[in-house]
Order: sequence, then structure tokens, then C-alpha cells
Amino acid sequence: MPAKSARAHWRREREPSCQTLACHKLGKMEHCVVGVVSAVAWLLHWNTLSADFAYDDSRAIKTNQDLLPSTPLSSLFRNDFWGTPLSHSGSHKSYRPLCVLSFRMNYWLGGLDPWGYHVINVLLHVVVSGLFTHLAAGVFLQRALPTAVAGLLFAVHPIHTEAVSGLVGRADVGACFFFLLTLQAYVQYCKWRDKEPEYCGRRWIALYGTLALASAAMLTKEHGITVLGVCILYDLMIQHHLTPKDIPAVLAEKRYQGLREGLLHLLGATVVLVGFRIHLMGIKPPDFAPADNPAADSDSLVTRTLTFFYLPAFNFWLLLCPLWLSFDWSMEAVPVICSISDPRNLVSLCFYGGIIYIFLFVHKHLSRKGVLSESAFSHACLCQTLNQSPKLTFYSSHSGPAQRHKKCVPLLNNNNNIHSFLQPNCNGHRLLNGNCHVQQSLCQSSVCSPVFDCTECSLTSSSRLDAVTLSLALLVLPFIPATNLFFYVGFVVAERVLYIPSMGFCLLIALGFEHLCKRQESARRRRTLLCILVLIFILFSIRTFRRNQDWYTEESLYRSGIPINPPKAYGNLANILSAQGKKSKAEWAYKKALSYRSNMADVHYNLGILLQEQGRYEEALQGYKLAIQFRPRLAMAHLNMGLVLGILGRKEEAVEVYRHCAQLDSSGLKDPKTHESTKISALFNLGRLYADEGKYQEAIEVYQEAMHKMPDHYQPQSLYNMLGEAFFKLGKFVDAEQWYKEALRVKPDHVPAHLTYAKLLSKWNRLLEAEQWFLKAKSIAPNDSSVYQHYGQFLSESERHNEAAETYIRAAQLSPEEYEIVFNAANTLRQAGRNEEAENYYHLAVKLRPKDVTSHMNLGAMLHVNGKLLEAESSYLEALRLKPDDFITQNNLQKLRNLLAQKGLRTTTHHRL
Repeated sequence: MPAKSARAHWRREREPSCQTLACHKLGKMEHCVVGVVSAVAWLLHWNTLSADFAYDDSRAIKTNQDLLPSTPLSSLFRNDFWGTPLSHSGSHKSYRPLCVLSFRMNYWLGGLDPWGYHVINVLLHVVVSGLFTHLAAGVFLQRALPTAVAGLLFAVHPIHTEAVSGLVGRADVGACFFFLLTLQAYVQYCKWRDKEPEYCGRRWIALYGTLALASAAMLTKEHGITVLGVCILYDLMIQHHLTPKDIPAVLAEKRYQGLREGLLHLLGATVVLVGFRIHLMGIKPPDFAPADNPAADSDSLVTRTLTFFYLPAFNFWLLLCPLWLSFDWSMEAVPVICSISDPRNLVSLCFYGGIIYIFLFVHKHLSRKGVLSESAFSHACLCQTLNQSPKLTFYSSHSGPAQRHKKCVPLLNNNNNIHSFLQPNCNGHRLLNGNCHVQQSLCQSSVCSPVFDCTECSLTSSSRLDAVTLSLALLVLPFIPATNLFFYVGFVVAERVLYIPSMGFCLLIALGFEHLCKRQESARRRRTLLCILVLIFILFSIRTFRRNQDWYTEESLYRSGIPINPPKAYGNLANILSAQGKKSKAEWAYKKALSYRSNMADVHYNLGILLQEQGRYEEALQGYKLAIQFRPRLAMAHLNMGLVLGILGRKEEAVEVYRHCAQLDSSGLKDPKTHESTKISALFNLGRLYADEGKYQEAIEVYQEAMHKMPDHYQPQSLYNMLGEAFFKLGKFVDAEQWYKEALRVKPDHVPAHLTYAKLLSKWNRLLEAEQWFLKAKSIAPNDSSVYQHYGQFLSESERHNEAAETYIRAAQLSPEEYEIVFNAANTLRQAGRNEEAENYYHLAVKLRPKDVTSHMNLGAMLHVNGKLLEAESSYLEALRLKPDDFITQNNLQKLRNLLAQKGLRTTTHHRL
């Protein structure tokens, strides 16, 4: 070859072909769409960063001991999502250790500041949106329109707000993240296994990476394991285009050796992971309250069947029209279907009819896949004969030097079977009956008469079928665990569960929109369709933004749920209003919730708490009784009922209630840790009740019983402190000191133990040590009025009256509404000779308790000393009005009147002594 021709040939070889440039442009398109989708996802959810903890977040994060650094990491793998041991009968069996581990990392970085938790949730959603858009680009062979539609629809869909804004939704978003990585890893495995034999070593990395990522998806949330089923369907129906009747051939024929390799690993991993999950869960499934899933609790097979058939259709409707969304769909938010005549059954029929139609469509066209492949092959042969390059060869995955360095390979490869038609002795043509044969066209002339257009039509039809298949797999398989098909779940509808299935929904919508646009011959109609699509995106974006605002605070969240689930929403709203100090509004909300559903034990209990705080003890007692009636094992209701009975002086009834509470069974309860702790608290309060009656030996026996029964998670410092107090009252100082020290060992900053131990040392005449413990308590709790109160008492008993007065004044400043502190401050000021200040504090004490005789009598005495005789007389008379037979007041009044007579002053009020 001449040198000039050789250089020209070399330049042609080095110059990028038009197909390579096309691949580069398509790659830029994909990056652009991914960037836009990720930006939209971030912009729509950024306002949740300043949101507070909401709904289940408190239980999963704020009260979950597994987040604390003091809890061993191994506990994350022994406990469920809520921190309850999986072996406990009350566990929900929700095993999500990787999600809890991410919460623990958040706690390590920022404690319980919700901002950091929300940042991770939003960033995860942004990453998942980008990964899904990348998946859509492969599904649609890098076509810009359907890729953008699918990605944007996923980013703006309002159904995702619960998963992103609710912190417990991280389990769903995290599982989706690993889900997408698993699918991409398996696609790469199939490529290296079937198309690039020189990378056979790498395929094992991709395969075992797939299994590891699938395990991570399951350990983030249970339904993440369904990605293995999606991978199986991908390999069978998309990579190899097999129908159910072809399955026997997979087991026997040598050409499916690679397929068998992948399927055996996927099925084996599924068996191992499911077996591991069942082992952790135990043979017995978790128990849920009837209100969580009313249909599951129904005795009627018809009701269960019809309702469970309807719920998937209802979930699909939420994907289509997310107008009504709620934080909780339990109770009667979706009424059960009790009769065949219920019109909602027509919705179920239409929904399942559509699903069956799509499945039949896929099966029918899979059966014709071989014909499509033959058409594609024939076109390749014809192009070779005519010295032409076939269309769409850019999407081919043939191996070879020229193909190895392509940067743009579609996810759904539609030429996988062309190699099987090529024979080595036919120069690239198909060998039929020993002769080379070129098939011109299999399409009808009315569709695509030229042979080249026929091939392009075949490939486009094939890619559309693959897209429908993958979309259905993503929509159906991840939702199956929530259908109550294999086991009952603890919810009716959960919006966050739709996070992964919504990927299949978005792909179907994008595919349908593209097909609809192509059918429009008029450009004006296509523009109209695009305008409608943009309008839908805008409406969805507004709905998502406003829904995120609902999750900003618990109060706004519960108010937004009133139209959907009024009893649950009003009950939770009342709790928030009560915490805000809006007691009258909270009481109204509790009663409103009970007007919708009168058997809610939690609402009766919380209403009882509210009434007890207001001093309405009889009404509170009735609320606790109703709570126990509807939930007999509600330990907190028993505990508070005992407290109210003790306040009302009904000691024997209180003892009986405490004893009953301590014996309640905790099996199958939602929160067994709190239940067990409450049982110990019942014994603790029973011991206090005995101690208040002076029965210190009985109190010690009850405290020791509580110590014997207390669970590992119970904090025993208060119990040890009260045990030491009982020994102190019995004069057993050595034993008392032992238990005080034990309380301080368990919790070195336990202020009550500091104070009681200091009082013991003071009684023991170890005054220097006692003062040191008082000062330690003061340094630990510098704004605790009780510390200053007890320290002031110690100083007063030590005849250090000025120091005692200053200490009591500080206590009164911290708690100006505490009568005992204010009254004692006045007494110590009087002892210190600071009479004017003492008079002021006695006035404050009278205002706090205007019907207390002692306050008026002491104020009168202080006024008497300060020379304010007429005012003193008024105070003495008020004290006698409240208690006419008080000898001390009578004596003081007589002395005062004698003094008035000596000074010649007239009294304005006469009182017969």
C-alpha cells in the first residue's frame, strides 16, 4: 500500500465514526437529564431539612437505645427496627440493622438534632433519583423524552414525601438505593457473561457484588430482597427472551449454561436470605393490634379476601392521583369490604383485568421474539451483502475489538440472540437447509415496507416489550410483601412502601406517553400533550412541596390527616396540644377523637393524664378505667390509676392496682421494653406508698422484689436511692450508705442520690462530707431549686442562717410558684433577722396558698414583730377564720390586742376569744 494511502487509511481508522459521536451525544443527554432530575429532587425536598421529628421518628430514634454509644453494636443485629429484641414476643420482627446503623451514625455526629437526619434522607433521595434516571436511560435506549419523563415523575411524585420527610422512611429510600445498585450489577454480570468472554473473571465480581448488594437491600428494609426476583425475570425474559414453556430447556440444554449459572446463584441467595430472615423472625409471625390492619383481624374469609384484593388497586390509585395522602391509614381510613355488592369490587376487577391484559400482551410478544430476532439477523446479512451498515448497530452488544471500547451500552439489549443464527461457513449469512438465505422482510408493507425500516421497527418493538416487562417486574414484585399474601402486615396502606414500586409505575407512564406522542401525526397535538405533561409535573411539584410542609411539625402533620383518619389524627393532635400547654384544646381534641372511635385505649389514657394534671382526679380515674377496659394489659394506665387512688387516700385499692400491674404479661405487646419498665415502676410506687405510711420494712421488701424482676434496660438508680432512704428511716445507716453509693455508681450525676446521701451524712454528724455532696449536687444541677432547698435546710440546721437565707432565696427565684420553698425562705430570713425580707416572702406564701392557716399566722407574727400591728391583727383574724380553735393564733392575737390597748389604738375588728 502506498505511504499516502496508508496515512489516509490510518486517519480514517483514528477518526471517530458517526455512531461514536452519536454515543457521545447520547451520553451527554443522559448526564444532563440525571442532573436536572437530581436538582429537582433536591429543590422539592430542601424545605424538610428544618423539620422536626414526627410520628414514628420518636420511637425509632429518640427513644431507641440502639442509637446510644453505650449500646454494643451487636445489639443492632439482635434487635428489631424499634430496639426490641427479635426474640421477644412483642417484637414487630422488622429487621433493618443497616438503617438503624445509619441512625446511629447520625446520633454520633449530631445527637438528636433532626437536621442531620433530614439531610441524609434528602441526599439519599437525590442519589436514588439520579440512579433511577440512569436506569430509565438504559431501558429506553437513551431516548431523551421517555427518560426525562420517568426521571422527573419519580423526582416530583408526592407519594414519596413520607419516605423522604419521615425519618423512618430512610429504610425505604436506602433499600431502593441498594435495589438499583443490585440491578445494575446484575446487568453488568450478564453483559460480561454472555458478550465478553475475555472478562469472565470480572463476571464473578459482578455476580457476588449483586448478592452482597441484595443482602444490603434486605438488611435496610425487608422487601429489598425482591430485587433478586427482578434480576431473575431480567435474565429470563429480557436477556434471553424466554417464555414459561422454554423453562424446561433451560434445565437441560448446554446453550443455557450461563443462564443456569446466574439463576442458581440468585435462587440460592434467595433461599439463604429468606431462611435467615425466617430464623430471625421465628416461626410465629408478629402480632399487630386489630386497628392496625382491621381486615386481617376479621373472622370472615370473604371480608379478608375482598379487602386484600382491593388494597393493591387503592395503592395504584394513590400513584395515579396522590390527592389524598395521610400519615396513617389504619382503623377505618379504608373501610373493609364486607360484601360482594360493594361497588369498590368493580375497581378491583378493572385493576386486575388491566394487569392480566398486560401480562398476556408480554407473553404473546415474547412468543414472537424469535421472529423479531430472525428479522434483525436477516437485515444484518442483507446489509453485509450490499456493503452497507445496518441501522441501530450502535445498540448491538457484539463482542470484538471494535465493541470492547464502547462507552454507551444500553441496559436492555435486544440483539442477544443474533449470534445463535450465525454459522461459520455462511460468511455471516443464516444457514437454512445447507444454503445461505436472506430474508427480505417480515413486516407488512403498510407498516414499514423497506427492509431497513422493518429491522428498525423490529428492534423498537423489542425494546418496548423489554421496557414493559421490566416495568411490571419493578411495579409488582417489590409490592408483594405488602399484599398480605404470605403473611399479615401491620398496616392498611403505607405510602412509603410505594417508594420502590413507583419506579415501575414511572417507567410505564413514560413508555405510554412516548407511544402516545408517536401516534400523533400533528405537531400541534404533540405540543398539547407536552403541555399537559408539564402541567401535571407542576401540579405534582406543588403537591409535594405542600406535603413536605405538612411534615414540618407534628402538629401540622396530624392536622393534615384529619380528613383521612380523624380518630388517629385528633388523638395525636391532642398529645401535641397538651405538650404545648393548651390543655382545654387538647381535652377537646381527645373527646373529638373518641367521638369517632370510642374504644381507643391510648386516647382514654392520655385524657386521664390531662385530667390528672388539672387535679380532676375522679374524671382521670374514669379515663384510666376505660383505657384498661379496652386494653387490659396497658401497664401505664394501671400505674397512673394507682397514683390517683393514692392521692385520693384510697390506699388499699392503690396497693391492689400496683400489685396487678406488676403481674401483667408482656407477650405480644407493641413496646415490651416500656411495659416491663412500667411494671417495675409499679413496684417502686408501691414501696413509696408503704414508706409514706411508715411501713419501711414492707417498702424494703417491695424494693428488693423490684430489683429481682427488673430487666436489663431498666435504670435502677431511683430504686436504689429509695431503698437507701428506707434503711435510713429505720436507722440502718450502714445499709443506707451502701445503697446510696450503689445509686451513684449506676448514675454518677443522679442528683436525688447526692441529696439523700448528704442528708444521711449530716444525720451521722459527718458534716464536712455532707456539705461536699450538697455542693456536688449544686454543680451538677445549678438551676435545680430542690438542690438549694435541701442545702438551705442543711445550713439552717447548722445555725448558718445567713447562708441558709441566701440559698433559699435562690431556690425561690428558680421556683417562685413552689409554696414550700417560698415559705421556708421566709422562715430562714426571719431566723437570720432579716425581717423586712421575711415579711415579703410570707406575703408571697399567702398569695400561693390563701387558705393555708400557717401562712396567715406566720405573716401575722412577722407583721407583729415589724410593728405593723393593725395589719398583723387582720392576718391573725383570717387565720382564725380558717381555723377558729388554733391556740397559737389565739394567744398571739391576745398579745397583739394588749399591745394595741397599751398604745391606745382602736381596733377596727372585734373577735370573741
